[in-house]
Amino acid sequence: MEKQIDLVLHPIRMRILMALSGRQMTARLIAAELGDVPPATLYRHINRLAEAGILHIVEERRVRGTVEKVYTVTEQDTTISPRELAKLSREGHLRIFSTFVTSLLDDFSRYLNKPGPIDYAADGIGYKKYPLELSDKESLAMMAEIHAILQRYEKNEPAAGRKRRIFSTVVMPDVHVPAKRAQRTK
Repeated sequence: MEKQIDLVLHPIRMRILMALSGRQMTARLIAAELGDVPPATLYRHINRLAEAGILHIVEERRVRGTVEKVYTVTEQDTTISPRELAKLSREGHLRIFSTFVTSLLDDFSRYLNKPGPIDYAADGIGYKKYPLELSDKESLAMMAEIHAILQRYEKNEPAAGRKRRIFSTVVMPDVHVPAKRAQRTK
């Protein structure tokens, strides 16, 4: 049986999971959101995720003589546990990180290629690196605060004036250790 990590780390399956994150959708609605993915390919990936128990069927209803399934996904189903992360080799971590970064590039490319004008400021586009001096304890506290904020906003329902946004995080230690630390300028 294919490992959960390998199932999730496929570009189309990652897009399916992102589409379902915090929502319940039918395959037809997922197809409308991922319009550039051929239907047969999309349905094959949805079925694979459902068979693996990563997608959950929350409702089945009869529609024109067939059964339409409503899917959802939980954060637990798409998160790689610390235990699983600890088992990975360096090459495994690089593969996961490369897939993550590639998915970000793919998302941004689709944004840039959307029809019509692009208003970066109005769309809230931003990317920046923040070098922070933090102890391990401070780093954990900061991540807990960020996680709490994100959880609060994850509960937002679609509404007028809202659009779905992707917020991604990458946290890693700086491997450049200067011989003598320079004072930060204020």
